Amino acid sequence: MKDMNRRLRCLLAAAVVAVTAVLSAGLPLGALNASATQDEALGTGSARPAISVDLPRLFGINQNAPSHAGQVIVPGGAAVGVAIATQGVLVVGLGEGAGMQAGLRAGDLLLSVNGIPLSDAAVLTDAVTAAEGQPLSLTIDRDGRERTVMVTPRFDQSAGSWRLGLWVRDSTAGVGTLTYYDPQNGAYGALGHAITDTDTGSILPVRQGGLMQAEIVDVRRGQRGTPGELRGSFLREQVRLGTVKKNNVFGIFGALDAPWQNPIYPDGLPVGGRGQVHPGPASILSTVSGTEIREYAVEITQVIRQSAPAPKSLVLRVTDDALLSATGGIVQGMSGSPILQDGCVIGAVTHVFVSDPTQGYGVYIDWMLEESGGII
Repeated sequence: MKDMNRRLRCLLAAAVVAVTAVLSAGLPLGALNASATQDEALGTGSARPAISVDLPRLFGINQNAPSHAGQVIVPGGAAVGVAIATQGVLVVGLGEGAGMQAGLRAGDLLLSVNGIPLSDAAVLTDAVTAAEGQPLSLTIDRDGRERTVMVTPRFDQSAGSWRLGLWVRDSTAGVGTLTYYDPQNGAYGALGHAITDTDTGSILPVRQGGLMQAEIVDVRRGQRGTPGELRGSFLREQVRLGTVKKNNVFGIFGALDAPWQNPIYPDGLPVGGRGQVHPGPASILSTVSGTEIREYAVEITQVIRQSAPAPKSLVLRVTDDALLSATGGIVQGMSGSPILQDGCVIGAVTHVFVSDPTQGYGVYIDWMLEESGGII
């Protein structure tokens, strides 16, 4: 009965939005920005298109809506550990040496050396040592384009070894929040934004990775000008939940090893399409202590009518006293917390306003589901 009531709430919300769109057709939404927070502008809104009201549309049959609208998924909210090994080796810094002379840059992704794939930094180190000063052929990816660079190692007298003068990274790990589990295909989505290299800002391509159960052991509260942080533990006693197969601007995606159930919404919730998201009361699911998932009140204050996938779909403000007391608002590690409205899963928390930790950005769940649809 509860599951049926939630689905009805979601359908009714969609119907209300459809009717509202007809009544307000042609009225510009105006510039939607967050200038008061000293953060970047969201961009300019556009007029809502006129929509004819008929029974198929009111009940979710809409050619322009995502095919997954109304689909039941399991909302997340659990803290998860993420550990990935990169596809290739990322250059994060250069010293005065062979690499700089050859024209390598921070942010270059080294894919192979003399035709040997670079599965990790050790392969590169071994190749440099074996070359004994002979030129090496590096295949690199720079801004999405592959090219070949010839580089000649130099002998470092102080270290007694051949070197390229590069600082590289081949893996990373951290804590975030599970957004959803799709029982239809076993896929999941989390974080709502990309895992990027801390030094270069580059999105890290995934060679292989694991999603693990995490426990929040400490909270650094957010303050104006200083983002807060959830500190989690997952590497000491690893409990693997699934794989990480994709990392892009909409989050990380993969497959879970076993079905996952939310303790608050064990039967799952329907997906709310981006067209029915509206300013007003909502809630998020998140874990800010131990492993307990809790639901917290928020308010959606701005909505962007995006016709094509793009991050930063909406702005939300934390209104829940318990969450404000515990964290000060939105903090690092809460990325991926599912956003619920009108009995539907409609998005995920992605960023915090540095100048006001009670506010942050969210992304439509539509865009995340598009990414996980072909995972399995």
